[in-house]
Amino acid sequence: MTQFPDAARRATEALRDLFPPTPLQRNEHLSQRYGADIWLKREDLTPVRSYKLRGAFNAMRKIRVTNPRQRTFVCASAGNHAQGVAFACRHFGVNGTIFMPVTTPQQKIDKTLAFGGQNVRIELTGDYFDQTLAAAQSFCRETSAHFLSPFDDADVIEGQASVGVEILEQLQDPPDLVILPVGGGGLSAGVTSYLREVAPSVDFRFVEPLGGASLMAALREGGPVKLPRVNSFVDGAAVARLGDLTYQRLGWATRDQVLLAPEDRICVTMIEMLNVEGIVLEPAGALSVDVLPELADEIRGKCVVCVTSGGNFDFERLPEVKERAQRYSGLKKYFILRMPQRPGALKEFLSMLGPDDDIARFEYLKKSARNFGSVLIGIETRNAENFRTFTERMDAADLAYRDITSDEALAEFLI
Repeated sequence: MTQFPDAARRATEALRDLFPPTPLQRNEHLSQRYGADIWLKREDLTPVRSYKLRGAFNAMRKIRVTNPRQRTFVCASAGNHAQGVAFACRHFGVNGTIFMPVTTPQQKIDKTLAFGGQNVRIELTGDYFDQTLAAAQSFCRETSAHFLSPFDDADVIEGQASVGVEILEQLQDPPDLVILPVGGGGLSAGVTSYLREVAPSVDFRFVEPLGGASLMAALREGGPVKLPRVNSFVDGAAVARLGDLTYQRLGWATRDQVLLAPEDRICVTMIEMLNVEGIVLEPAGALSVDVLPELADEIRGKCVVCVTSGGNFDFERLPEVKERAQRYSGLKKYFILRMPQRPGALKEFLSMLGPDDDIARFEYLKKSARNFGSVLIGIETRNAENFRTFTERMDAADLAYRDITSDEALAEFLI
């Protein structure tokens, strides 16, 4: 056994100065659905509503021991890492400079300042994160400040391993399976490094957003590679490149252990957890729960821990999340169609809708000297099968139409 488990336990003990262990809660709703013993490790309930505080605190703690004169810390982040660093700066009474893109929502800026108080200041620079990161690293070189990486740092990985320490302390026996979300890999690297040594019977699954599969790419190529494009919707896990240090601890994984979660499906999971369980999860925080349907056959009768990694969800995004969830579930569709420009045509069209169909959007502009006008219509329904009946009625009426719900370019432009 290496020294890592002992270091992880020391990091866990030190964290008790900040907050008690996050709850490990058996979820009755999910357990009944999948015929399994499913537990949620509620990292959305830390003081900063994500696990990121663990790694930031541990790295800062160890640096303060080895170099007590180091009183200036820097990070580049527009999300959970920024808030973790800010909280740790206030705890240790040191100064933090947090670089954020100029496009960062004011709500995230305000929360970071609230956690850090007088100990932190925000620097808004760069339209894109790469520009923000470069500015932060340049500042470190000029001021001899210490840069705190969000994941590719040995002390950060060690701090995130405290999640695994707590899981074993909170369960009577080791679980059969732990499901972990992956962004840069810090959480997964820490938890698996600990559990593989002290509880080798535990199996793992890793979940990445479909539009940011950096671990899958690294396993396929034999090392971290930069993704040519990243979908930023799952902002807590949308990382273009897995960390070098995290890959060293995750390179043993097989591609079969990595599951990819479509962004719109994650929205379905977020809405369900909010409406059914009253649990607020950010997109990255819902990843581990989102893949349970894919694992239904193999988890039946087993003990499964899903790490819900964060709950920093801006409720201004809720309409977008609901919209994407409805579209993925087939309960909302958008059509463009040609409607005859004659009296009674609209009334005839509306008669094609069923009793459970509701118009969510309707745009029509009558054009002179034309026989037909263009319509954009959005329809919500209670059962996805209702759309089959609706389109059959349009076909029978010989209406020219097109379903643009899944047309990414058109939907983004028109909807």
